[in-house]
Amino acid sequence: MEHKNKTALIAMSGGVDSSVTAYLMKEAGFTCLGANMRLYHNEDIGLSIFKTCCTQDDIDDAASVAERLGMPFEVKDFTSDFKREVIDKFIRTYEEGGTPNPCIDCNRCLKFRRLMDFAQEKGMDYVATGHYARIEERAGRFLLRKAKDLSKDQTYVLYTLTQKELAHVKFPLGEMESKEETRQLAEKLGLVNAHKRESQDICFVPDGDYVGFMEKYQGKKYAGGDFLDLKGNVIGKHRGAVHYTFGQRKGLGLALGEPVYVCGKDMAENTVTVGPEAALFHRELLAGGMNWIYMPELTAPTQVLAKTRYSQKEQPATAYPAEGSKMKLIFDEPQRAITPGQAVVLYTADGEGYVVGGGTIEKTLS
Repeated sequence: MEHKNKTALIAMSGGVDSSVTAYLMKEAGFTCLGANMRLYHNEDIGLSIFKTCCTQDDIDDAASVAERLGMPFEVKDFTSDFKREVIDKFIRTYEEGGTPNPCIDCNRCLKFRRLMDFAQEKGMDYVATGHYARIEERAGRFLLRKAKDLSKDQTYVLYTLTQKELAHVKFPLGEMESKEETRQLAEKLGLVNAHKRESQDICFVPDGDYVGFMEKYQGKKYAGGDFLDLKGNVIGKHRGAVHYTFGQRKGLGLALGEPVYVCGKDMAENTVTVGPEAALFHRELLAGGMNWIYMPELTAPTQVLAKTRYSQKEQPATAYPAEGSKMKLIFDEPQRAITPGQAVVLYTADGEGYVVGGGTIEKTLS
């Protein structure tokens, strides 16, 4: 379908996905403006020695692609927003005992809020990104659906999209059969990043040492505390509760004659509770910050497929409305290491891959 006289702001990170997105939008007839979001300066957060995304090299790659495609290009500085909305929340969630998902916060606050505001300031009709997902309109409602290439699907990190945002977002890569198809197109077009490797880590913690980042960023050290068993007995010393996540087994430094896993944390007391793997399984959770996509709100028990982490296969469950616009979710079978702070995302029970909605896990109930 041609979209002459329609305009689109292309979120260009410097990677192959957003570059091919820019090409596809232009080929579809959109008048395009490329935009890169500067989220931080590496030296500001002590990352000058690391190769991470959001670097000057990435900006240069994005600018090169925009020039090759004959579209104007701008860099928009969102460093203060990123610090407040993503990094500060990341640290706060860990310190409160949860495990954050900064990519979801970045999508919600930066790509689909600040960037969309910028697009509207420029008089653009749409924002297009390199996410692998699809948007469909049905009876006046915009639905979010899994990408054709299920192995690359990114709907889990997009559940926060509102109806207003979905009406003005484009995900052209959602129709791609595979990531290889994206790379082949980039190579055919002679784009500089056709074979650029994907970033798999949290962009501002590229070495994976999130506690080291938090300590350096804040100029503080986290104190050690006690390991407890399920009965509350002290069984060892730990490095600080922020170092541990639900379900963790490695790196505990405990020799108890049998494997134990992190089952709970008390941040006020700085204790970490460990126990057998069986203690990690729960059927029920409570989630808040809900965003509903498939329908305006949850008004009755609804059968869904749900997952509590990005890489998990969806599991059958029933969603119930809960007090305070929250949701109680009961899985058909107990699930391992349901983690507060992570997202729970619901899909239609028919297996067609439509996102029902999602929210942030607050706690397990049983």
